[in-house]
Amino acid sequence: MLMILGTLADAGAAAPDQLEELLLDIAAGDREALSAFYDRTRRSVYGLALSYLKNGHDAEDVTQDTYVRVWDTAPGYRPQGKPMGWVLTIAKNFALMRLRRRGREQDLPQEDWESLAVDSPAVTAEDRAVLQAALGALDDQERQAVLLHAVSGLKHREIAEILELPLPTVLSKYHRALKKLRKQLEGGDAL
Repeated sequence: MLMILGTLADAGAAAPDQLEELLLDIAAGDREALSAFYDRTRRSVYGLALSYLKNGHDAEDVTQDTYVRVWDTAPGYRPQGKPMGWVLTIAKNFALMRLRRRGREQDLPQEDWESLAVDSPAVTAEDRAVLQAALGALDDQERQAVLLHAVSGLKHREIAEILELPLPTVLSKYHRALKKLRKQLEGGDAL
């Protein structure tokens, strides 16, 4: 299970300096740079939106809105070494606005969790089923911490900033989630 998450992290992680270069090119009006930026960050943006919205269609809309905003606001981006945090904050804000409009949360359809890993050839259908079942045992903040760390490759401090939680809370939720995932995979009851 943790190897699956590691595979996803390797596939989705991009170096901050590469992303900053792409953002500078986007600010100059380079559409190819936007495409490259999208390719390197879309799984993380979609995963974050999905963890908040629990609806694949809404997460896709938020993902699209996020990249429109990236295109529009890239000239105002100031390189600080955290481009992934910047784009995920945009996605989080769009997701929260959509939640406020919706007024309630919905259960996450089974096929939507599978879509997080669908682009990775190293993850089999069986792996996706195990991943989906194991992640289903976590509460929302635990799942967000695991996905942001494993899929996006973000550091815990960056996750704390994005989720607007204290760092010790994020660390606690992350470690609690890993224990639950281990027990789930070993067949024990983690709750």
